[in-house]
Amino acid sequence: MSNNKKYWKNLAELNSANNDVFDELENKEFIQEIPVEEFLSDKENLENSSTSRRDFLKFIGFSTAAATLAACEGPVVKSIPYVVQPKEIIPGIANYYATTIGNGYDFANVLIRSREGRPIKVEKNKLAPDSKSANGRVHASILDLYDNARLAQPTKDNMPISWFGFEYETKSSLEDISSRNKEIVLLTQTFASPSTKRLIQDFKLKYNNVNHITYDSFSESAALDAFETRYGIRGLSNYDFSKSKVIVSVGADFLGDWQGGGYDCSYAKGRIPDSGKMSRHIQFESNMTLSGANADLRVPLKLNEQKLVLIEIYKSVVGNKIQLKSDIKLDKKTKNIVDRLINEIKSAGKGSVIISGIKEEGYQSLVLEINEKLKSYSFDPSNIILTRSSDDKKISDLISRMKNGEVGALIMSGVNPVYSLADSKNFSEGLRKVDLSICFSMKNDESAIASKYVAAANHYLESWGDFELVSGEFSLAQPVIRTLFDTKQFQELLLVWTENKTSIHDYIKNYWQSSILGSDSWNKALHDGIYYNTSSSSYNLRVSDFRHHNKIFTIHNTAPLNSFELNIYAKTGMGDGKHANNPWLQEFPDPLTRATWDNYLTISEFDAKEIGLFLEPSTFFNQSSNDANGGLNGKYAIVKLGKKEIKAPVLIQPGQARGTVGLAIGYGRYEGVKPEMMVGVNAFNLYNDFNPVQSVEIIPTDEIHEFALIQLQNTLMGRGDIIKETTLDEFNTKSVEVWNSQAVVSLNHIETPVSSPDVDLWQEFDRSIGHHFNLSIDLNACTGCGACVIACHAENNVPVVGKAEIRKSRDMHWLRIDRYYSSEDSFYDDDMKKDNISGLGSSLTSFGELENPSENPQVAFQPIMCQHCNHAPCETVCPVAATSHGRQGQNHMAYNRCVGTRYCANNCPYKVRRFNWFLYNGNDEFDYHMNNDLGRMVINPDVTVRSRGVMEKCSFCIQNTQAVILKAKNEGRPVAAGEFNDTCACASACSSGAMRFGDINEPGSRIAELKKNKRAYHLLDAVGTKPNVVYQVKVRNTKNNV
Repeated sequence: MSNNKKYWKNLAELNSANNDVFDELENKEFIQEIPVEEFLSDKENLENSSTSRRDFLKFIGFSTAAATLAACEGPVVKSIPYVVQPKEIIPGIANYYATTIGNGYDFANVLIRSREGRPIKVEKNKLAPDSKSANGRVHASILDLYDNARLAQPTKDNMPISWFGFEYETKSSLEDISSRNKEIVLLTQTFASPSTKRLIQDFKLKYNNVNHITYDSFSESAALDAFETRYGIRGLSNYDFSKSKVIVSVGADFLGDWQGGGYDCSYAKGRIPDSGKMSRHIQFESNMTLSGANADLRVPLKLNEQKLVLIEIYKSVVGNKIQLKSDIKLDKKTKNIVDRLINEIKSAGKGSVIISGIKEEGYQSLVLEINEKLKSYSFDPSNIILTRSSDDKKISDLISRMKNGEVGALIMSGVNPVYSLADSKNFSEGLRKVDLSICFSMKNDESAIASKYVAAANHYLESWGDFELVSGEFSLAQPVIRTLFDTKQFQELLLVWTENKTSIHDYIKNYWQSSILGSDSWNKALHDGIYYNTSSSSYNLRVSDFRHHNKIFTIHNTAPLNSFELNIYAKTGMGDGKHANNPWLQEFPDPLTRATWDNYLTISEFDAKEIGLFLEPSTFFNQSSNDANGGLNGKYAIVKLGKKEIKAPVLIQPGQARGTVGLAIGYGRYEGVKPEMMVGVNAFNLYNDFNPVQSVEIIPTDEIHEFALIQLQNTLMGRGDIIKETTLDEFNTKSVEVWNSQAVVSLNHIETPVSSPDVDLWQEFDRSIGHHFNLSIDLNACTGCGACVIACHAENNVPVVGKAEIRKSRDMHWLRIDRYYSSEDSFYDDDMKKDNISGLGSSLTSFGELENPSENPQVAFQPIMCQHCNHAPCETVCPVAATSHGRQGQNHMAYNRCVGTRYCANNCPYKVRRFNWFLYNGNDEFDYHMNNDLGRMVINPDVTVRSRGVMEKCSFCIQNTQAVILKAKNEGRPVAAGEFNDTCACASACSSGAMRFGDINEPGSRIAELKKNKRAYHLLDAVGTKPNVVYQVKVRNTKNNV
C-alpha cells in the first residue's frame, strides 16, 4: 500500500527526460562512493582493530571531518564513520576530559565537555583548587576553537607556505644567525610550564646567544620585583581571604584580574555570615571596580592619596622607619577613616591583610613587610603564583637593541606586542631591522602581519602542555579534538629546531616521569588534570632583609593644572584583548556599567559637568542623554598624552574619584578580527612605561556616541524588598522578622503570610513527591563576575544579536546580573528616604532624586533569571499552552507551540523572557558564530536552536536534570544523593559558591538547607508567584556608620 503513495515532486522530476538520472539517484545515497567495502573486506585487520582515544582523535569520524570541511580553507578530507566504536564514545552521551588553559593572561584547570568528539563547553574541574576555576573569558574560550578567522596554515611574507618549507627555512636561518653570534630572542607569554622551560633550555644549548624574555601585556613587574628582592624567586605572593577578618585593599582589584585573579572564591567564603561572623572589607581606589563594589567601605582616592594611606598603615603597623617627602595631605574625612581603620587592623591582628595595586616596587615592598609584621593568616608567600613573570626593563631594552640592529632573530609566541605595547611604533621599526621574525598566532593579528614568518598556532584544546601555576601544584593540558586547521604549537617547533625527534606528547610524558611524578601514575595525572607534589617544585624561598630597600618616599603633585589622572584597567569580560573576536565576550555586559560592545572613558558626574562632557537627561521635548528607544548617549572626548591622542566616548561612572578617568584595555583591535568586532579604542597606546596611571589632558567635543547597555535603571528607588539587606550587627542581634520579614496579605481582616496556601488563587500541588528543583543565590557571595552568564550562553545556545539590537533592549541573555547603586550614601538611607515621603510635593522631589546614583554609592549585584514560579503568571495567559509547569518545578517552553504573542513576557513580573525578533542563526544580518558552519560546531545538541518569532527563557537546564534521571533509570537505580547538585550551568560555573542548584526533596541536601535558611527570601514575594529561585539576604559588615 505504501509503495503506491504519491509524493511531492519538483519540476525537474516531472520532466520525463530526467527519469534515468533520478532513478539512479533514488538508489544511491552518496554521489561519491565511500570505500566501505574496501575497508570491511580486510577481515584480518577488522578483527584486530581497536580504536583508542588517541586514534579516535586522529580519525575522529564525521564530527571533526565536518569541522574540517566547514573551514573551507584546505583540501576536502574524506572520512567514514568509525566501524569499531571507541569504547568511551557513546552517541548522545557527553564525555569529559581534564585540561588546562594557559594563554598568558588567563590560567585555569578545567574540564571539557565533548559530544561525539566535539568540544562544546568548559566545566569546572572539582579536583583542582578553587582559585584556578574558570572565569567568564575561560568559559568563552571554547568559541575561539571554532573561529573561522583562524589562520589555516603557516605563511611567509603573508603568503601560504608548507610546514616543511617553514621548518627548513627557519631552521637554516636560525643556524646562520647563531653562527654569526647575533642575538636570538624568544619573546613569549608567561608559560608557567616546566616542560616548556626545559625545551627552551634545550634551544639555548643548540643555538648561541639566545635570550628568553617573557612579556605580560598588563604588567605586574613592580610586584614581581619586590617579591624577587625579598624571597629570591620571580613570582607573586598568594592570599587566602577566607582566613581574613579585615581586608584592606589599596588600589588592588583582587576580585578582577589583579595579579592574575582567582581570589573571589576564598573571598566569598569569608563573606558568608551564617556563623555570625564575616570579614570586613575596606577599599581605596580611583576607578569603580568589582572589589570596590563589594566592599563594606569604599573610599575613592587618587593615586598619590592611596600612597599616603599605605604609608600611614605602614608607620602604624611596622613603625616609623621611612622618610616621607610630600606636598599633599589626606583630607580630614579620609584621615579619620584611616585612623579608625588602623585601629581595626591592630585589633584583628593576624586576621588582617593588606594588598595593593600600586605599580611601584617600593610600595609593593611595604605591603610584604606589613603582612609579615602582622603575621597575617591570609598572606601566603610560600605558595608562589607563577602565572606572571614579565620584566618591564627587559622589554624596553629589547626594543632599543632591535632598533640598533643587534637582534638577529625574534620569535614571538602568545604575545601581540605590536598591538599591546605603548611603544609599538618603535617596536615595529625595530622588527623590520630583525633578520628573522617569526610569530606564533591563531589569527593574522597586528604582530603576525608585521612578521616575516607566521606559524599558525593550535588552540589550547588542540595542544599538549603542562603547567605549574602555583608552586607545587602541577597540571596537564591534553588535546580534546584533532587540529581543525594545518596548525602546530610552539613547543612542536622547538623540538624541530633542536632536532629532537620526540613528539610533544612523549616529551612531556618523559619529563613528568623523570622529574615530577616519581612512582605515581601518568595516566591518573592525565585523567585528573591536576597533580600535587611540593617536593618536585624547583621554587624554594630564601628570605632577605628589608633594610636594603629605599625607605625614602617622595610624593609630589607634578601634574599640570586641569589635567586628569588616567587609570588604565582590564575589563572583566574582555581582559587584555586576546578574545576580541569572541562575540560572547563582546556582548557580555560589563558588571558595573552594564555596557556591551565598547570601551569608554569613565568619569565622575562632577568632573563631566565641570568640563562640558555631561548630557542633560532627556525630556518629552528634547532627546539628550537617551534616545526615544531608551538607548544611552554620551559625548566624545579627546585624551591627550604628550604627542599621543585618542578619541573615546565618555560614560558617567558613579564612584569614580574626582580628578580621575578610567579606560579599559583589550579593545581597538583592527587586525585578525571580523569587522563586527572592530569596536572601541586601544588604551594600550597610553600605557607609557607600563604604568597604568598617566597624567592626561581631556578635551571635550560635541560628537555623540551611542552606547548599548543591558540595564538603564541605576537605582532601586528605595525598594528594599528587591535586594534585602541588613548589617552584621542587626543580623546577629535582631529577630529575623526585623531584617527579613515576609510579605503578608489580609485574609478575613487577619494578616496572613503570602506563602500560605490559604491565600492561593489555585489549589496547591503536593510538591513533596518526586524531585523538585530549586536554585539558591547568595547575595553575599555573588561578586558580579558574570561567569554564569557566559556558561548559560554556552550551555543553552543563546544567540548573539549585536550592538544595534542590544541598544533597542532586545538582548537574548537568559541570565542577567542586575547592578544597583544607592541614591544616598547607602541603600538603608534610600529606604528611609522613600518611607519618609509625605505629600505630593515631597513625593515628586524625593522620587526624582532617588533615580540618580550617589557620587560614591553602595553597590549591589543580583542575578536574575526565570524564577520558575509555582504560580507562574506567564503560564495562565499563553493562548496555545506553549509554556507550562512541570512536576519537578521547572517552567517549560515548547518552542514548536509558541506563536509569539508575547503575552507571557508582558505578564512576567521579573522581565526574564526573551523574544526572537529575527532569525539569529544562518542569517548574514547577524554574522556571528551561528552564521557559519564552523562556528555552529559549538552548539549543544541537547538544546533546541530557536527560530524567529519564538519566546525563550531560562529552563533550569532541564536537559541536564533529565540526563541525570535517565542515567539512573538506565542503570536501574534511584538518583544518588547529590547527583543533581549544580547540574544547572550557572551554578556549575559559579566559583564563589553564590549559586547552588539541587533537589529540595532530597533529605539533607545543601539546597534544602539553603531554602530554609533564615536569610532566604523570594524576589517580589508579595506578588504571590512562589518562585523556585531563592535569594539569601545580603549582610554588610559596616561599623561606625561606614
